[in-house]
Amino acid sequence: MNWALARLIAGQVCIHACMAGMRMAAPLLALREGYSAAAVGVLLALFALTQVFLALPAGRYADRHGLKRPVGLSVAVAAAGAALALAMPVFPVLCLAALMTGGATGAATIALQRHVGRAAHDSTQLKQVFSWLAIGPAVSNFIGPFCAGLLIDHAGSAAGSTEGYRAAFALMAVLPLLTWFWVRSTVELPPVIAAAGGPPQRAWDLMNEPPFRRLLIVNWLLSSCWDVHTFVVPLLGHERGLSASAIGSILGAFAIAAAVIRVLMPLVAERLRERVVVAGAMVMTAVLFGVYPLLGSALAMGVCSVLLGFALGSVQPMVMSLLHQITPSHRHGEALGLRLMAINASSVLMPMLFGTAGAVVGVGGLFWVVGAAVGAGARMAWRMGPTGKGHAHP
Repeated sequence: MNWALARLIAGQVCIHACMAGMRMAAPLLALREGYSAAAVGVLLALFALTQVFLALPAGRYADRHGLKRPVGLSVAVAAAGAALALAMPVFPVLCLAALMTGGATGAATIALQRHVGRAAHDSTQLKQVFSWLAIGPAVSNFIGPFCAGLLIDHAGSAAGSTEGYRAAFALMAVLPLLTWFWVRSTVELPPVIAAAGGPPQRAWDLMNEPPFRRLLIVNWLLSSCWDVHTFVVPLLGHERGLSASAIGSILGAFAIAAAVIRVLMPLVAERLRERVVVAGAMVMTAVLFGVYPLLGSALAMGVCSVLLGFALGSVQPMVMSLLHQITPSHRHGEALGLRLMAINASSVLMPMLFGTAGAVVGVGGLFWVVGAAVGAGARMAWRMGPTGKGHAHP
């Protein structure tokens, strides 16, 4: 990993940590103020909701303007959102801050991913850089909530005081500014101009391309596996009589395994084939989802969680590498926007669907249904591959 990439990863960590910290602090403050669990659920959904609607325009904007202008705007919006929560820590303003920090983080992520993908020179480099870049959210998901929690407990006159929350929001407002510090010296890549005289292009035209459509469906299936694991493990643990700390440890083991596999992947990127890794991950996930509901002890569930973390953690760098190979260079931002839109729409809608389905087929049945769907999608993943229409070169 070179210094230029390290700076971009640091920038991604800072703006993502702002959103992650807000995503923990804002619901806690709402609960302290007496708002219902339903209201807190809406507040949490708003972090993903903006990304559903803004991802595609943000992708197009990145295609036209490169890296710095989209990131600069995102930094300003994220910092302003957190600053509003600092100035007026009331529920309507927290909702606005959720929309602003969530949308800004999504837009910045698309611009960073597009730049990193275009800077890579071949498929091996694509796999390496996206493996490194995928570590960023895992780091920021720890840093943001951890720092916010410390300030909430210790910065005010008493643990959980309004002063503590204000201190946490102040830190969240500063973090995006650090993103600009890391990104501002990056050298922009030359723009890619679409061929003149062709028919007008719409984002949904990309969906007519079978390789891109297959990639998006496979990515959605695997993203749903992350959501179902996060949703079902607490329910399954509760059924088994496990303590909250045991359930937290199982989920933590999953997150650590997903981060570890991404650290290791750049070292062997040259030997990895995207479709083989993704199809293998889908088969492994299907098997583990089949076994998971049959396990009774925290240790067995923890081992299963680690293996699942290895499988699902390996997927994103491969998907991102393929996406940059199968889409035209001048439409990478659009393609990234479509992918982010699909994932965030899934994150908003799927938990509600899981809740309904879980009531019908049971917690274990939910694992088996999703596992069967992912297993069936492995054949589609095996058929993915570059078609020559897109490439990784600037």
